[in-house]
Amino acid sequence: MWYIEALTKKALWLSNWMIHHANHIRPNVDGVKVGGHQASSASMAAIMSALYFGVLRPEDRVAVKPHAAPVFHAIQYLLGKQTLEKLINFRAFGGAQSYPSRTKDTDDVDISTGSVGLGVAFTAFASLIQDYVRAKSWADTSRPEGRMVALVGDAELDEGNVYECLLEGWKHGLRNTWWVIDYNRQSLDGVVREGLYDRIEAIFRAFDWNVVTLKYGALQQEAFAEPGGERLKAWIDAAPNALYSALMFRGGAAWRERLSDEIGDQGPVGALLARRSDAELAELMANLGGHCVPSLLEQFEAAQGDKPTVFIAYTVKGWATPLAGHKDNHAGQMTSAQIEQLRQSMNVREGHEWEPLEGMTDPRGINDFLGEVPFNAAGSRRLTSPQVATIGPQFFGSGPTSTQAAFGRILDAIAKTDSDLARRIVTTSPDVTVSTNLGPWVNRRNLFARSEVADVFQREAIPSTQKWRFAPDGQHMELGIAEMNLFLMLGAAGLSHSLFGERLLPIGTLYDPFISRGLDALNYACYQDARFLLVATPSGVSLAGEGGAHQSIASPLIGMAQDGLASFEPAFADELSVIMDWAFDYMQRQGDARPDLADWPRDVTGGSVYLRLSTRTIEQPTRTMDKALFDGIIRGAYWLKPPTPQCEVVIAYQGVLANEAIEAAARIGGDRRNVAVLAVTSADRLNAGWHGAQRARLHGDSEARSHIETLLADVPNRAGLITAIDGHPATLGWLGSVLGHRTVTLGVEHFGQTGTVNDLYAHFGIDAAAMTAAARSFMPGRTANA
Repeated sequence: MWYIEALTKKALWLSNWMIHHANHIRPNVDGVKVGGHQASSASMAAIMSALYFGVLRPEDRVAVKPHAAPVFHAIQYLLGKQTLEKLINFRAFGGAQSYPSRTKDTDDVDISTGSVGLGVAFTAFASLIQDYVRAKSWADTSRPEGRMVALVGDAELDEGNVYECLLEGWKHGLRNTWWVIDYNRQSLDGVVREGLYDRIEAIFRAFDWNVVTLKYGALQQEAFAEPGGERLKAWIDAAPNALYSALMFRGGAAWRERLSDEIGDQGPVGALLARRSDAELAELMANLGGHCVPSLLEQFEAAQGDKPTVFIAYTVKGWATPLAGHKDNHAGQMTSAQIEQLRQSMNVREGHEWEPLEGMTDPRGINDFLGEVPFNAAGSRRLTSPQVATIGPQFFGSGPTSTQAAFGRILDAIAKTDSDLARRIVTTSPDVTVSTNLGPWVNRRNLFARSEVADVFQREAIPSTQKWRFAPDGQHMELGIAEMNLFLMLGAAGLSHSLFGERLLPIGTLYDPFISRGLDALNYACYQDARFLLVATPSGVSLAGEGGAHQSIASPLIGMAQDGLASFEPAFADELSVIMDWAFDYMQRQGDARPDLADWPRDVTGGSVYLRLSTRTIEQPTRTMDKALFDGIIRGAYWLKPPTPQCEVVIAYQGVLANEAIEAAARIGGDRRNVAVLAVTSADRLNAGWHGAQRARLHGDSEARSHIETLLADVPNRAGLITAIDGHPATLGWLGSVLGHRTVTLGVEHFGQTGTVNDLYAHFGIDAAAMTAAARSFMPGRTANA
């Protein structure tokens, strides 16, 4: 225990020095604030030290609150998992990250944090995925179950996704989850409201969590046992948050004056105060449960069983630093004089600030202790899992269909196989399982629950197309309607190979307009490099009767802009079959060498995939899927009707407007060989490949050519380009910039309304008539056939 207390002080020093060095010693070449969170880190120093040096095991997974990153990096440095160079370059290029990052940091980050609240909720879904994996007959369960631990800033509890997650966890029987709340009662702009603790406690008890309150440290508990101690305890319990923080900042003399005025007398209380110097009194009042290593270890070790547990740890923001308690300390930093004061109190010699064991009274013993820390005993905690072989595209007949319906049929075909691919797929959806065509998959593969639950409607012989049987072997995780939960679940499932050593291929479905509702969590999942297939349907104003609230406009631009997500919008079922088979492979890639055919680095490293599908039924082409067509679909485009040297107009469409593009080409008068049709399956991959080729040329590869440059090279310079999409026109509007063709961009820029598909296509100018009219500007003197 003594060693952990000593390491707490060392972590406190290193984290504060790291921030001070970044802001005041390292040259600031651009004058932009570097930042850091000395006070928010300090309040977590004891909690994190007790966990990492005493309680955690290798199988545990931790989400560190964003502002405690410096303490995390300091602890990793003491454990030998972080380099001095990274600490010196904290918040600099190539240095330790501002907030813990799985992909950017080199130390042992389990769960990225940064967007507050998301790391907290992620631990709950990681625990559900751990249960899912361990219930499967194919999984290796020789590794012990781990706890999913979130270190939570009390202000993070303002985030709505935290409560959405609590409800979902309750529904699924959440286990093995710890949340440790840094209850310092201060946020960015001030001190939290009185009575917050009671609300927090009530909420967690309502969701059947264990609630452990760490309010008093060992010194306080000893003082409470002295004569007059009960009155001191009562004063602490009644003290307003703002007053407690203010007195913490003012120090021992202020404590003495206030306590003497309000509870002091010539009797027991006065004697209790008189026995302590000002410094000792300040230490006593700062000895809250969240700063007392013995109290923390006692409560952590007493928390047995798998029931979810929240620890509400009372702390002081800026604990043990000159910033303690001040309401402006969130972004505040110590002055040079203050950091010097802290350095001296830590017995750190000038010039030895970075040395791990500097100033410690038993460095050899501490070094031996660090070598035996349980959390550090197993070496690398990043697990791996072999790739799962794909089974090839699943094609079916060529009758009219929608891409949404085709998705359901393809997944059903996979479900019928006894393949490892089928076994490793897990699907999830926010209460739209049936309406996004996951029903056939669920009927074959069941819903997941740790204990079997029969379908009551089936048992009661009530006819139903859905067979909702819950079982441990089930492969669908049904969620409530919150999209944030969907993306957090996909993120956790998409990291299963690394967190739990078993690969999953997650598929999540939702309505395309509501991607925006969970966009923060989608970005967060991609930032962690989680791997999943996102299927968004229905999309666009093609969802005509539902009106503007259910029609998506900007989602194609989201797909293009989101790092780590390859976006596709196929028109035809055979395109979708090819893309899904490719996606299952792409989701598993971890390569580090770029092959010749890669249009951009993600083709090697892989990522997640987004499919924008439609409920609109269209005619399907009858054709052979040769290699050239396959490659064109995956690389983002192919010629449905190739250009001739006399070409005057190119119609480039993406997604469900295929029929309109084909009809417009047929309508345009004159020599029909003058009209070409470009089928775009992925504006995202086309655009990324184009930018990749531009970068390659700037770096000396003069022969680099992207797929879209190769396609448009056959189009005469005089020809015009018409782009069309049931979405924002900027999705394809950049195509004219590739080789300088004149361009008219058709798409949807405003909220839609109810009506038929034909009504809305005409209203927004994305029907065949609009494409035909646009072609006239490129073909002077020609007329269009009505």
